[in-house]
Amino acid sequence: MKQWKLVCALMAIVMVVTLLAGCAQAAPSAKKFVIASDASFPPMEFVDEAKKIVGFDIDLINAIAKDQKFEVEIKNTAWDGIFAGLEAGQYDAILSSVTITDERKEKYDFSDPYFNANQGIVVRADDNTIKTEKDLAGKTVGVQIETTGAIAVRKIEGARIKQFDTPDLAMLDLVNKNVDAVVVDTPVAAGYALQSEQFKGKLKIASEIVTDETYGLTVQKGDPKKLLPLFNAGLKNIKASGEYNKIYEKWIGKAP
Repeated sequence: MKQWKLVCALMAIVMVVTLLAGCAQAAPSAKKFVIASDASFPPMEFVDEAKKIVGFDIDLINAIAKDQKFEVEIKNTAWDGIFAGLEAGQYDAILSSVTITDERKEKYDFSDPYFNANQGIVVRADDNTIKTEKDLAGKTVGVQIETTGAIAVRKIEGARIKQFDTPDLAMLDLVNKNVDAVVVDTPVAAGYALQSEQFKGKLKIASEIVTDETYGLTVQKGDPKKLLPLFNAGLKNIKASGEYNKIYEKWIGKAP
């Protein structure tokens, strides 16, 4: 009888171990998404002194990933090819201060808006001739290639446009008097003109062009990886918890 009880006990242990092993094998691993970001847009996304990609967008997606229990890999991608890479499936989404526009919505799907911005007009610190967007008529204005800043300047009659791969190259040309002004998203304008060690004291923000832009996470049409529901739910949660405001105050200033 004792031997039979021992056999039964051993069989029970084996069954439990087998069941647990099966459960462990069946347990799904955390989803991982590859996110493209043009890390030349401080304070939204940029490479720090330690060669790490940091910024508002990076903290935002990491907070959302933690809330929704998925993993992210940030892939530094040049702006001029970032949308083509998404279309080719080289990554799952773009999080890079992408403005939601009607034209872009025809080709891509977007998350709920996560940031509001206008366009800042950056000039040299000693320039008092450019005070509003009207003063850009007859001036050469630097912009990043095919951004909403470029779109805004094209609407200003008489303004000459000069496009750059990254905003810092435009700012450098401004300091060197090769362009008269640079138009770029307001948080980025503040990052370069007011906070950058390279340009601090050399540049200032003259004014804003009110465009009422909103940024969103960008995915292929149909959201094949089903990332948007996770992003939207996480965004809602971190706003409710106050984590969004902490990220905003860290990189931008007082939260709206």
